[in-house]
Amino acid sequence: MSRILTNLALLALAAPLMAAQAVELPGPVVDTAWLAAHLDEVQVLEVRSNFASFAREPAFETDAKTGKKTLSAVGGHLPGAHLIDFKNVRGERQAGENKLKFMLPERAEFQSRLRAAGVQDGLPIVLVPVGQEVGDVDEALRLFWSLRVYGAASLAVLDGGAAGWIGEGRPVSTAAAPAQTGNWTASPEHNELLADSETVAAAASHGVQLVDGRPQPQYYGLNKSPAVASFGHIDGARNFAPELLTRDGNGALRFLPARAYEALMRTTGIDPKADSITYCNTGHLASGPWFVMHEILGNPSTRLYDGSLSRWTQEKRPLVAVQ
Repeated sequence: MSRILTNLALLALAAPLMAAQAVELPGPVVDTAWLAAHLDEVQVLEVRSNFASFAREPAFETDAKTGKKTLSAVGGHLPGAHLIDFKNVRGERQAGENKLKFMLPERAEFQSRLRAAGVQDGLPIVLVPVGQEVGDVDEALRLFWSLRVYGAASLAVLDGGAAGWIGEGRPVSTAAAPAQTGNWTASPEHNELLADSETVAAAASHGVQLVDGRPQPQYYGLNKSPAVASFGHIDGARNFAPELLTRDGNGALRFLPARAYEALMRTTGIDPKADSITYCNTGHLASGPWFVMHEILGNPSTRLYDGSLSRWTQEKRPLVAVQ
């Protein structure tokens, strides 16, 4: 018994040292080479809307002339990865008489969902989108923002996502998501990352810039998402369309250099260093410009409007559109 107690004591003493020696992420974006070299030192969370793709083989197309294979559909996952179903990243919240959809779950619920996926305290987190469409990249970025709100500090996204990893011929597993319970702990909300409707409505009078992260036709009111009750954008908002978030690199979507984002934003009338609130239809696409401004360009005064225009129009607030 004394030997067991001694060993437990040694483990307890070693725990802080092990935590102190945890690998340091190089930034908010990591590439495949870095992740391959540190795969056993981080926890990988693959964010999917297509739950079944996690355990199926990737699909390839072969060029009839050259015989070259290219990835057509992501399947499988990085070895040891945890699966995060995107529908679990958001939920419903009650605000007065309104039941709001697409919202950040309450702290206890969010923590429970992450633990159910096997997420642990004490290890850096690398999020992996599918990497073939901007929408799936933004799914990972929405989770990134949510984790930041609830206190995750050591956090990054894989550039190119699963598509980039698979396209480079790196190891892929089709094992089912492991049944395990994590111990990840959510902190109280970091409210400096959140905006509500009243804050958005008062933005102009407080010198706060609004950034609309939707496609241009929705921004101008030519069409709209079913999640939004009316057409157009919040008066005074500037548009940073989702097409500006990434560019294709050998069949996988890659982030741009910081200088390119800064130039694009200034070209579209956005000050990348100003106090800003990003929004979209539901808070999904808004995660893109939020990530660019807050994480890549280092603007700490960037918030995301949770619920976005779904919430705004449910509350009967106005939009402006091309007539």
